[in-house]
Amino acid sequence: MNQDVHTLCHGRPVAVVGAGLVGAGWAIVFARAGLRVKMFDTDPRVLGNATPLIESQLGALRRHGLIDEEPAAVLARIAPAATLAEAVEGASYVQESVLERVDVKRELMIALDALLAPDAVVGSSTSGIPGSAFALDLSISPRVLIVHPVNPPYLVPVVELVPSPQTAQASVRSTDALMQAVGQTVVHVRKEVEGFVLNRLQAVLLREAWALVQEGVVSCEDVDKTVRDGLGWRWSFMGPFETIDLNAPGGVADYAVRLGPLYQRIADSRSHAEMWDAGLISQVEGQRRQHLSHDELESRRAWRDERLMEFAAARRRGES
Repeated sequence: MNQDVHTLCHGRPVAVVGAGLVGAGWAIVFARAGLRVKMFDTDPRVLGNATPLIESQLGALRRHGLIDEEPAAVLARIAPAATLAEAVEGASYVQESVLERVDVKRELMIALDALLAPDAVVGSSTSGIPGSAFALDLSISPRVLIVHPVNPPYLVPVVELVPSPQTAQASVRSTDALMQAVGQTVVHVRKEVEGFVLNRLQAVLLREAWALVQEGVVSCEDVDKTVRDGLGWRWSFMGPFETIDLNAPGGVADYAVRLGPLYQRIADSRSHAEMWDAGLISQVEGQRRQHLSHDELESRRAWRDERLMEFAAARRRGES
């Protein structure tokens, strides 16, 4: 049991609202840390499917040495709830993981406004919608912020905290402490910006990747090789600023002087005004299906998760 986690939550449960892949992943994060979790979804089928998914993933985590308890003990701390009111009753923290739509999130915030304890904090898993789009001018607004994970959050630990203009700093601090206590790596996004940090960085790489394929410079598979067997090796344990800091004799300033003009010319060569059109999407889809059929997508996702677990276990051994 993690006493720090229980102290932070005052011995109360946390609630996960939205039991799809992201919500189920969050339930694992919290239960793995020793917290009681109440999980709710408006679709009973989604809620019903979450438990076997969680059970399967806990078994895999145990095989890789990523949880110290038996899976059944962790699973026993996760309880499905029949209603939203039941899920959030007494909760110290709520992780919202519902559909990526402003209207759905706003409707939920209004419902939570009438149900939550006066000190409960709400974190939204939204991938790019700022809190000001759905969480303002309610009594709970000072206690709502974006808590954006990478899927699956129990394997990829980074989480972005993004306050809205009405979020209290106390809510940011308490969520920071909770996320660190349950094993996540916290990034503070200090201004609201669409896509936050992770997806904005990913967007730039993806935009160039699609453009290079469209222009016939390279195939999808060779783009993947470039990242998988090139950039990704260093990026798996250091970020872009540290990477370039080590890539020039005089450090980051030296690198900027040497290669800054090249990167500026690359940036100037793109307008990035064009959408990914139907023809390009069809071209990329065709190339990907040559390497992986639709029928193999699910098994390949399972393969991905196994590789992430191996990597997480190696990281854990290296840090111990």
